[in-house]
Amino acid sequence: MRSVNLILLMLGMLCFRVNAQTSAPSDERATTETVNLFRNLIKLQQKNKYLIGHQDALAYGVKWKYQPGRSDVKDVTGDYPALYGWELGHLEAGSKVNLDSVPFDKMREFIKDGYKRGGVITISWHGNNPMTGKTAWDPEPGTVASILPGGDKHDVFRKQLDKVAAFLLSLKGAGDEYIPVLFRPFHEHTGGWFWWGVKTTSDIEYQKLFRFTVEYLRDVKGLHHLLYVYNTASGFKNREEFLKRYPGDEFVDVLSFDAYQFSNQSADFSTALKADLAVVEDLAIARNKIAAVAETGYSQIPDAKWWTGTVAPSFKGRQFAFVLFWRNAGYKKDKTTEYYVPYKGQPSEGDFIRFYNLPETVFQKELGAMKIYR
Repeated sequence: MRSVNLILLMLGMLCFRVNAQTSAPSDERATTETVNLFRNLIKLQQKNKYLIGHQDALAYGVKWKYQPGRSDVKDVTGDYPALYGWELGHLEAGSKVNLDSVPFDKMREFIKDGYKRGGVITISWHGNNPMTGKTAWDPEPGTVASILPGGDKHDVFRKQLDKVAAFLLSLKGAGDEYIPVLFRPFHEHTGGWFWWGVKTTSDIEYQKLFRFTVEYLRDVKGLHHLLYVYNTASGFKNREEFLKRYPGDEFVDVLSFDAYQFSNQSADFSTALKADLAVVEDLAIARNKIAAVAETGYSQIPDAKWWTGTVAPSFKGRQFAFVLFWRNAGYKKDKTTEYYVPYKGQPSEGDFIRFYNLPETVFQKELGAMKIYR
């Protein structure tokens, strides 16, 4: 019996290696760096390790803005996040700054900087409503139908995509290679607050929108350095509910969801987070995709032990590749304060350092040594 078990174990290990090597992005013409990123993220999640990311990490933090080489994560830990999140909203309107007021020229340099250190780049897009010209938070009925092929606003949408494509094609490394990007359009589509959400868009319309976007960027504009992220809101009950608006494996590389804690009920948040992640993890393993928590956080982090008391236990033993904590906007014009990772002196700073030192969390130094693009 022991010899049989040993053989089965060896076969399992062989399958593990083969699966990691044969994993491939949805784009059959993906660049070498993009293929390697995909495969190495698959390997990472199989080891129960995950990248720690932060939105707009290099652009600003609490009480500072555009200081070269700075990041709130680095101020606290002495290390950068492994994953850098950025936003393209307002690019489609021809603006020089995004919806969070970050200049696109600066963003491009920040992306190159993070990539040079071996970091991973993820980019979301809250594009303006192509039918009304208003913001992404304008759930006007009929919007998606109007921008699909044959719709009266289809050309408007194509021109938006042209601007997105131009920016993404401008992202190159020192060797003139395209910088791989985890591209996350039309996220939280299971909520009703965006023009692509469930309140105004049918499941079939959403699927067509996602497929058209991928095909246009990939086949018409020639972008082959993108990994496409399918991203729901939290609270789905099972696999079927998560996949209800899924465009298909040939259009998706990352399965993800967004989940925020809004009250002091950390136990309830942890329970929901575990349940959502279990569904996404199972689907990712079954479909040979990357699993992720694409956005999360607890604004102002009032719980001093939130990182090791809530976050780490929720993720313990799970197979997923990365988690992105939202931005440290600091003090805003409306006199509110917004931040999702600690800054120097913030009450959860010490616990975040303990979180940093956990064997499963991966920040920039550890990721750089992994050579994830090779």
